[in-house]
Amino acid sequence: SHSTSRLQNQPQRHYGITSPISLAPPKDIDCIHTQKLVEAMKPFGVFEDEDELNHRLVVLGKLNNLVKEWILELGESKNLPPSAAANVGGKIFTFGSYRLGVHTKGADIDAVCVAPRHVERSDFFQSFFEKLKHQEEIKNLRAVEDAYVPVVKFEFDGIEIDLVFARLSMQTVSDNLDLGDDSRLRSLDIRCIRSLNGCRVTDEILHLVPNKDNFRLTLRAIKLWAKRRGIYSNMLGFLGGVSWAMLVARTCQLYPNALASTLVNKFFLVFSKWEWPNPVLLKQPEESNLNLPVWDPRVNPSDRYHVMPIITPAYPQQNSTYNVSTSTRAVMIEEFKHGLVVTNEILQGKSDWPKLFEPLNFFQKYKHYIVLTASAFTEDHHLEWIGLVESKIRVLVGNLERNEFITIAHVKPQSFRGNQELSKQSGYVSMWFLGIVFRKVENAESVNIDLTYVIQSFTDTVYRQANNLNVLKEGMKIEAAHVKRKHLHYFLPAETLQKRKKQSMPDISQNASGLQCKRTSSDGSCLDSSRDTDSRTTSLLNKITKLDTSTAEIERNAVYQRSNSANNREKAPHVAVPSVSKGLSVPVIDAKMEATVAIRTSGPPTGCTVPGPNAVSQLRAHFVQGQHELNGTPIMDFKNAAPKRPYSPTSKGSHSPTSEEYPKKTVDGEKLTGQDSAFKDGGNLEDVRRRATENGVLGGKSMLIPIINTTRSQRLSSKELPDSSSPVPTNSIRIIKRSIKLTLNG
Repeated sequence: SHSTSRLQNQPQRHYGITSPISLAPPKDIDCIHTQKLVEAMKPFGVFEDEDELNHRLVVLGKLNNLVKEWILELGESKNLPPSAAANVGGKIFTFGSYRLGVHTKGADIDAVCVAPRHVERSDFFQSFFEKLKHQEEIKNLRAVEDAYVPVVKFEFDGIEIDLVFARLSMQTVSDNLDLGDDSRLRSLDIRCIRSLNGCRVTDEILHLVPNKDNFRLTLRAIKLWAKRRGIYSNMLGFLGGVSWAMLVARTCQLYPNALASTLVNKFFLVFSKWEWPNPVLLKQPEESNLNLPVWDPRVNPSDRYHVMPIITPAYPQQNSTYNVSTSTRAVMIEEFKHGLVVTNEILQGKSDWPKLFEPLNFFQKYKHYIVLTASAFTEDHHLEWIGLVESKIRVLVGNLERNEFITIAHVKPQSFRGNQELSKQSGYVSMWFLGIVFRKVENAESVNIDLTYVIQSFTDTVYRQANNLNVLKEGMKIEAAHVKRKHLHYFLPAETLQKRKKQSMPDISQNASGLQCKRTSSDGSCLDSSRDTDSRTTSLLNKITKLDTSTAEIERNAVYQRSNSANNREKAPHVAVPSVSKGLSVPVIDAKMEATVAIRTSGPPTGCTVPGPNAVSQLRAHFVQGQHELNGTPIMDFKNAAPKRPYSPTSKGSHSPTSEEYPKKTVDGEKLTGQDSAFKDGGNLEDVRRRATENGVLGGKSMLIPIINTTRSQRLSSKELPDSSSPVPTNSIRIIKRSIKLTLNG
């Protein structure tokens, strides 16, 4: 199937907004590397067998029949003429990983129920919901009607399904309906447009890649890698499935004839050198007379704050990565660089594919952590509570990264169950861990850092939203504490913290940034598939830059006001990453920096009763030793505590443009436009960030818009995070008032 003669003889269609970087056909060694990649992925349950695939088709067929039945019954009950009712149709369309053909064993299926105009959204959540209730094969049925994309979730004969709804302004929905036609969106409710968007984006991505099989295998590898490295989570500010799919699709466009082994390597090369915040585009954004809101930094000020835009190809174009912050982007870029180093070694025969899929040693990576604990008295309350808390963690990341002493706030997407001591005290407990890198402060013996308000504004935000959504129950509690690496064993079992052998996990914070091109000219890290020299790579980089500039000069110039030609890029220093907050521009903390923790309670407001100390304070009292002991004041839970200071909406972090965020089904690929990118040279991550602040430039050229040192309050939807007039709930809910203060010794 990978015959080179066939590839050489066929005329090459042009994909993407620039010319390909290389049309080189695969060599025999590439086929061998690709086969080895497949073998390395098999143990992770990445591929389903024939029986499992057929089972999914049977389930989808049954669901499709249920939809048709229900729409017919509904038509009759609404007195449609029998002849019309018999032909109204209705159909299930899939999207997401299943539709892309990259779903893993046991993965859920995303689908949209498309109905004709006599079917209302309320019918879907009432009469169709009732119909599903009566099906024996359907279990765990629940509706999330107030989500950004309203959804019904259920398990159908063992397969998890997330079903959204779209009502078209047509009398009938035939089996051969084409959802790709923009006119289908005319006069639709915004929720229907969002529901259709998942489908339209998925189909457009498949249409824009040169070879679907190579795309699918590469995407499977990248998704597995991202999950293993802890950077797969749209909600927490990393990338979700559709964003990874678009990055892989762009790589396939640039190397249309390459096999998966080469494409994985080129993926890391391209995106470790990408000049963020230039957007990644799979095609030129198309205008439409439907006047729907699209991603456009020229028009929407909030779009200028997006630090890693990846734009969906279907109208209305949206940015699928609005949750990404400067911290999460820095973590991902570091991982791209690490992936490049590892895949270069693999393709040179110095290593094997399993090395790429080694998990990140998160608990050895940082010296300082913040542990976030969410607890509730009952299992049901706990599930509801952790859903809300998790959807807000990126607000905490945003708050932390805007602190002038914090360089990186890196949340681990996986949550952990509380240990026995915590569970005894608080019932059902979940914990999340955030790795923190503190700025090295020049010429200072020690620096006092007070994170009290950062943490407090986050917990208040969560309590406030829980109260507004009527999900706040007695016993629901959220706490945060600073913990040093050496004290993590008080929270986590030894096997979780276990240090792996050094050689299996290169310390990329030391050197991953130096692209291997610098070492040798034949290591495969150059952009062209053939083994090229550094000068050849540089000219190719500039070629892409020029092509990108010319393909959408209007957008680019309007947004970035670039006055120089793309040729000047050769003379420019290493490209700086725009800094959104001054606290992100500094080098990593060095080994001498030690943190001490002083924890005090703020006094209870008048009329409060003070119960006993909580579990985390007791735990921490065991391990804060010597001169850094607790000063004897226990941390209290205050009942009926009112906030002691006003709540400023500016204290909140990255957000999505959603109004109702929880419970939320984010259809990957909701959001999206702009101009495809240029690339940046390698360079130490910290140097890049420092230069960003010193120069305030991108690629050596002045930037009028993206470098904005504000708290990004403009990005907040007033409904998503209530303003200062919305009080923290006080009725018998325990609010934690805690002081978290650190001293960093220079």
